[in-house]
Amino acid sequence: MRRQWIVTLAFVVLMVGSRVVAAQEHPTVVTLVTPDSVQPQPIANTLSEEMHSPRKALFLSFLPGAGQVYNGQAWKVPIIYGGFAAAGYFIYYNYNKMVDFRDEYLWRIKGGEPQLEGYTNYPDNSIYNYYQSYNQSFQLAIIFSVIIYSLNLVDAFVYGHLYEFQINDDISMSLHPNVQPLPLGTSSFPMTSLSCTFTF
Repeated sequence: MRRQWIVTLAFVVLMVGSRVVAAQEHPTVVTLVTPDSVQPQPIANTLSEEMHSPRKALFLSFLPGAGQVYNGQAWKVPIIYGGFAAAGYFIYYNYNKMVDFRDEYLWRIKGGEPQLEGYTNYPDNSIYNYYQSYNQSFQLAIIFSVIIYSLNLVDAFVYGHLYEFQINDDISMSLHPNVQPLPLGTSSFPMTSLSCTFTF
């Protein structure tokens, strides 16, 4: 037992001694650096660049198209204002027609003679039906304009979140058909399936 302790102690002393010798053979070199020799390292100036904010894109899009410009998608602005122009035209056209047929119908039920040009031979029921049709079209045009405005807000907010999103050029898709055989003696067809795998 005592002999084992002596061997262990000798082994530890040998290891420590070899470490000291190795340290003496390879001394540590300390280099003093003066302030003049320090080269400035390029640091990304993230503070100077304003973080892209989806909320700001949403608030800007209350003015249609401003949020899209902020997101770097100015090409959407003509589409948005083209939709508003189409909606505005149908609102204006259907409203004027609705007013004409409404006034004509009210004039007739008061006992007046037909006076709407091009529709003097139409019965009162037809005039009222025209009024209802243009009234519905007028309301649909308003709903259409509200939808365009809402899509403008949603588009700016969603793409504000995706502004920093990077798409890898190595994206790939693979399709793998699978056929599951059925036990013998069954008359039905084998079950087939198709698995789709995306690799980013």
